[in-house]
Amino acid sequence: MDQQLQRRRLVIFPCPLQGHINPMLQLVSILHSHSKGALSITIVHAQFNSPNPSNYPDFNFLSITDGLSQSEIESSTKDVSAFLTILNHKCVEPFRDCLVNKILSQKHEPPVACLISDATMHFTQLVADSLQLPRIVLRTSSPMSFVGFAAFPDLRQKGYVPVRESELEAPVPEIPHLKLKDLPVIKSYNSEVFFQLAADMTNQTKASSGLIVNTFESLDKLALELLNKTFAVPIFAVGPFHKFSSASSSSSLMTPDQTCISWLNKQAPSSVVYVSFGSIASISKSQIGGDSYGTCQ
Repeated sequence: MDQQLQRRRLVIFPCPLQGHINPMLQLVSILHSHSKGALSITIVHAQFNSPNPSNYPDFNFLSITDGLSQSEIESSTKDVSAFLTILNHKCVEPFRDCLVNKILSQKHEPPVACLISDATMHFTQLVADSLQLPRIVLRTSSPMSFVGFAAFPDLRQKGYVPVRESELEAPVPEIPHLKLKDLPVIKSYNSEVFFQLAADMTNQTKASSGLIVNTFESLDKLALELLNKTFAVPIFAVGPFHKFSSASSSSSLMTPDQTCISWLNKQAPSSVVYVSFGSIASISKSQIGGDSYGTCQ
């Protein structure tokens, strides 16, 4: 059989935030290297925080108009829930048009096997369904955090959230070892926007063909069991991505801070624990102290 007929194409749509772009590109690099040339990969991306195609010569890149105003772009660091909600609304038609006119219409290219998109980009499920394309979801954060997101509708109905100060230590129903204070929360000026985003992410992941998480079973066995129970779709724990990815190019959207490297180079092997809070997260001095104490324990 002709090799062209055997090949398949993946369409990728990342969320344009640093902590989401990195693992998506790592995943794509893993899939590409393991396919041994059997996969053609097209990355569709918003104009905001667009990746540099020259860093990934093996992939095709297509940009879509996101229509973001300057104030909406600024909200990407001030109110992430509002920003993601706007992006999910404004990218629907540009993404659909790109799929129909620039990808699916190319008869000389390999057929599209599926769409892989970030869990936060939940609008892509409706677009994929309308075009009869399977969608696989990538959740870039921990699997247990996604279990927490999925629990919000039920917890709200039962009156557990918003969490009251007097109930911070109360256990979360049906989620072992998790307290109400441990539930993931993205701060928003409008709590309803956050809760709706969590519900949309959850519902559209349940409608997908599968969920990829950046972990492995021996590390997150309980969380993976809860994911299976919560979403009832195939779960693919194929991490840690950074250990398996062959990508040598940086996908960082900012200039890396190298000031700690000289100090780090003087430390004994395996003597330093690295804790990351992401590129845009803010944290108070007291929170840093608490996290440091907890890590040392």
